[in-house]
Amino acid sequence: MSARASADAVTKAADVLEEAARTGVPCAPVRSLLPEADLDAAYAVQRLHVERGVTAGRRLVGRKIGLTSPAVQRQLGVGQPDFGALFADMAVPEGAPIAPGRLLQPKVEAEVALVLGADLPHREPTVADLLRATAFALPALEIVDSRIADWDITIVDTVADNASCGLYVLGGTPVPLDRVDLRVVRMTMTRNGETVSQGAGADCLGSPLTAALWLAATLAGLGDPLRAGDIVLTGALGPMAVAAEGDEFTAHIEGLGTVTTAFASAAREGAGA
Repeated sequence: MSARASADAVTKAADVLEEAARTGVPCAPVRSLLPEADLDAAYAVQRLHVERGVTAGRRLVGRKIGLTSPAVQRQLGVGQPDFGALFADMAVPEGAPIAPGRLLQPKVEAEVALVLGADLPHREPTVADLLRATAFALPALEIVDSRIADWDITIVDTVADNASCGLYVLGGTPVPLDRVDLRVVRMTMTRNGETVSQGAGADCLGSPLTAALWLAATLAGLGDPLRAGDIVLTGALGPMAVAAEGDEFTAHIEGLGTVTTAFASAAREGAGA
């Protein structure tokens, strides 16, 4: 494809994904609009989405890491994670219900969130760099979502679609990293009181810190490094679970505590109106 055609394809893919988000109607996969297996083109779509968001007044507050599970990597035919952008308006406070229709096809996964207290500008960051730069960790729930119908995605689709990110919920008790070993923490997530996901820190690329190092190195190499104050969702510790109206999710991560979110039901909202 020519450079001009590639730019047109990137714009078209971004427009299609944003129209799906605006209307609440999932779209067809965007991989047919982009060069086959072209991750650079997919990230160009994502960057355009982020640039449009910032121009519209949205505040960029961090990044999420996806595809940290070897099983999911094999499913999508890739050998590395991906990343997406976090905006402030994607954060859901604990106790605030997620309104019906806010997301298209939500699923929930439990993660470790890191909040940085210093920049990570190095192209080859060390664990020591990351430990010094991290102010604290929190338990987190990422509500992943796909603007693409039926989650019919390849790596190109999910990267273009902001790594299939929807919303996120952070726990409220910060824990310094010298008080927890993220490699061995155990996670249990329940939906309406029933266990739907379990895992450990080692299930996230061996450790959430390993995932965060990959992200720090990748972004520094792109000239857009992680900065002080950034939130980093380091990747799922266990399988994701489908969410429906009325569902309540709670994740407990040893050493970090619990985090909870709930999906409001349309019937209940209507009754309270």
